Amino acid sequence: MSRPLVNLSGVRLSFDGVQVLHDVDMEIRPSEIVTIVGPNGSGKSSLLKCLIGALVPSSGTVARKIGLKIGYVPQKLSLDAAFPITVGRFLRLRDGTARAYKEIEKRVGIERLVERQLSELSGGQLQRVLLGHALIGQPDLLVLDEASQGLDQPAVAGFYRLIDEVRHEFGCAVLMVSHDLHVVMSASDRVLCLNGHICCEGTPSVVSEAPEYRRLFGLGTEGALALYRHEHDHSHAGVEQDG
Repeated sequence: MSRPLVNLSGVRLSFDGVQVLHDVDMEIRPSEIVTIVGPNGSGKSSLLKCLIGALVPSSGTVARKIGLKIGYVPQKLSLDAAFPITVGRFLRLRDGTARAYKEIEKRVGIERLVERQLSELSGGQLQRVLLGHALIGQPDLLVLDEASQGLDQPAVAGFYRLIDEVRHEFGCAVLMVSHDLHVVMSASDRVLCLNGHICCEGTPSVVSEAPEYRRLFGLGTEGALALYRHEHDHSHAGVEQDG
C-alpha cells in the first residue's frame, strides 16, 4: 500500500479557549477522492486549513509527504469586483510554462475566457478558473472547500464530473468539503463525517436504509454512506445544528 500524502494524528484545535477540533486522526492517500461532510460549525474548513498548513494545531501532528504539492480551490474568491484582472493574467500569477497554461485552459474549458475580466464571469465559469489556477504545477493533492457552493444543479454535476476526470488524468488525490450529499455518493472513494471530530467514516454505498445514515443525514437525501461508529460516539447519533 502506498504511503499517505498527509497523515493527521490526534489533532486538536482551539480558538480563544473554544475547542473546534479534537482527536482527529485521518490520512489522504495518492489518487483517492475523500469528501468531508458535517453540519455548519463542525470544523470542516478549519480541518482543511490544518491539513494544508494554513493553521497550526493546538496539539497533535500533521505529517505531509516531503515535497508535497497542494492545489487549493476556495469556496469563493475574495476580490474587489472593480479590480481589473483578466482570467489569463490571474492564471499566470502561478508559476508555469506557456504550454502548461494553454493545456490547463483547454482542459478545464476556459480557453475562450482568457481575455475576460474575472468580475464578469458566472459562478460556474469562475470555479473552473479557480480549478485551473490550482492545477498549474501538477499538484499531488487537490483541496476544494465547498467549491460548488452557489452553483445550480447542472453546474454542480458538471463540476464534479470534471474533478473526477482531472483526478484520473493528473493522478492527484482530491479532498473536498461538500454539502452536495447526492453528488458525494457517486464522486467519492471515502467520506468522513465531521462534528468536531470524525464521528463516522466509510465508502459511499447504496445502503440508504442504514440507521446510522438516517440519524446523521435524514431520509430525504439520495444515496447512502457506509458508516462505522466509535464507541464514544453514541451521544452523537444526531447531527447538531448551529443556531
